[in-house]
Amino acid sequence: MTTTAPSPRPIGELLRQWREHRRLSQLDLAIQADISTRHLSFLETGRSNPSREMVLHLSEELDLSLRERNRLLLAAGFAPVFAETRLDAPEMTAVQGALRQILTGHDPYPAVVVDGRWNLVESNRSLALFTGLISPHLLEPPANVLRASLHPDGMAPHIVNLGEWRGHLLGRLRRQVALTADPELTALDEELRAYPCDQPEPEVELPGPGEIVVPLRLRHRGRELAFFSTIATFGTPLDITVAELAIESFFPADDITARVLQEMNGAREAE
Repeated sequence: MTTTAPSPRPIGELLRQWREHRRLSQLDLAIQADISTRHLSFLETGRSNPSREMVLHLSEELDLSLRERNRLLLAAGFAPVFAETRLDAPEMTAVQGALRQILTGHDPYPAVVVDGRWNLVESNRSLALFTGLISPHLLEPPANVLRASLHPDGMAPHIVNLGEWRGHLLGRLRRQVALTADPELTALDEELRAYPCDQPEPEVELPGPGEIVVPLRLRHRGRELAFFSTIATFGTPLDITVAELAIESFFPADDITARVLQEMNGAREAE
């Protein structure tokens, strides 16, 4: 089912807004889209109405999300073409199966599935290592993993390199805001930046001795654990829900962390 809300703004205004947001001149976009500057100007001013194919073509050139492409189609008077299907719908069975396989297969290391606004969708049992450090009110649905990570009642007090990790997460969110112009992500960014942090936040991520990624260093039962993460998405998605899903998988960054995770997994298996 498609749930994209109708846009109150005309299609030309939206096209101009996105072109300017991408820092493109009319000439830049016209060359990129292989259309005349005059035609693009007429579309932006409302002197010409774009076809359905032109809306989709310009949306592709502007690298818009599927959700935003639907919004432009509605603004131009066309029906949206990209569905937004609930994850628990029967037609999403294959996607659900793939997610479960990835999450289960990643045990005994933590892994989480989030939507496009970093709300928790699903996780494996090893994520309990992180969630056990977080106040229950931050885990009430819809639980936001960035909020839970940086909130004073969340993981923040337990993160050894909070300034470094916070700078990494906020930099990632800032790039996402720049790409999507999503007002909810913008509000989340402002909220997270207001959280206290007693460590300096590097503006540029630089490696320490022997480091090849930014690690998450976590205090856990008197020990310091270290993790790095990878993020995976579905290839060639044609559904908004699928397009906005991301799987973040955490791996041990040292032998001590790997051994602790294996021990914890063994204890769970013995229960």
